[in-house]
Amino acid sequence: MASDRNSRTAYLNFFQKPTAAYILIVTSTGLLTGLGLVMVLSSSSVKSFETTGSTYSIFLKQLLFIVLGGMALYLAIHLKRVLWEKLARTALLVGAFMLVLPYAPVIGKNINGNRAWIGVGSFTLQPSEFSKILLILWFALVLRRFAERNSERSALDLLKTVAPAPILFLGLILAGKDLGTALIVMGIAFVLLFVAGLDTWALISTTLMGLVGVAVMVGTSKNRIDRFSAFVHPFDPAVYKLAGWQTAHSIMGLASGGFLGVGLGASRQKWANLSEANTDFIFSVIGEELGLLGTLIVLLMYAALIYGIFRTALHTKDIFYKYACAGIGAWFLLQVTVNVGSDIGLLPVVGVSLPFISYGGSALLADFIGIGFVLSVIRRDPEVRAALRAKRQSQAE
Repeated sequence: MASDRNSRTAYLNFFQKPTAAYILIVTSTGLLTGLGLVMVLSSSSVKSFETTGSTYSIFLKQLLFIVLGGMALYLAIHLKRVLWEKLARTALLVGAFMLVLPYAPVIGKNINGNRAWIGVGSFTLQPSEFSKILLILWFALVLRRFAERNSERSALDLLKTVAPAPILFLGLILAGKDLGTALIVMGIAFVLLFVAGLDTWALISTTLMGLVGVAVMVGTSKNRIDRFSAFVHPFDPAVYKLAGWQTAHSIMGLASGGFLGVGLGASRQKWANLSEANTDFIFSVIGEELGLLGTLIVLLMYAALIYGIFRTALHTKDIFYKYACAGIGAWFLLQVTVNVGSDIGLLPVVGVSLPFISYGGSALLADFIGIGFVLSVIRRDPEVRAALRAKRQSQAE
């Protein structure tokens, strides 16, 4: 009994510390990145060998992306407040310019039917990944200005103020047929409007308009219609060998893993059954190789990360940073939900990566920049700075 009380006390004391969010975010980000590197090596080995003759080529690229991401994280943490706000002021123009680049001749790339990439030689970049953080920064700055200048604001005024940015971004993203990123951008905008205090009827109306937009996007593309049909019945003979293949084999992989998994590196589905095993369907490989226990640990790490981000948003007094952290928290929550939901067959496949785990340089860099922003906000808190300084001093002694 005494030990249980002591454990509960220690647990409560940890969450009462000013550094709790900082520790949760740093620890979960590190663990997810490390696990992601291991799982990229495991899930990509077959594909890597087939394309390059080496089982380590994709893994080594991911390792390079992590090093670059670590540098981006460091810079984001130490970027001065005034520079973040300058970036927020130009974020709409920068984001729009980046989203136009995939349509430029020579550098524009079409990959898997999506016109969402730029590249020179073997180097490619997906600008839409960075549009998320840019939209969040612009949104946060505009919402702060609106809150400061409008004591009696109406829902219509708020929508008129912020609607142009997500509409512009969505139009450019959808022109490249990237429905997954478009859904994440729509979700981020919705969450920020909710946090900004948009009234219930306005939120419902906005949601209905968004759903109508999604229905139109799906209904005007045969590929998307097939994906939604496969989501409902992935094992139906009419769709199983076509649009249902990925979803069906993702479910089979998760089901065959049991509680403890078949063992690291022993996935059978990655042998040509899951063509995106190291990207969109890496969660399925985790479930197959590490079992239900492995997937639950991954979800627990994401819960700790997202909790830490939203806790930071709640404790931050500056409205700009409050909205920005809330937007980043929504971004990661939506991304994890859509990716995992697609892999387990609860949502249609729309091509969204799993933060810090899926293979891909653009997504990883954007993820690290977002986390760096949140950590920079936490480190500006005087209590956190004092606690971190005291910890460094005690470690030095």
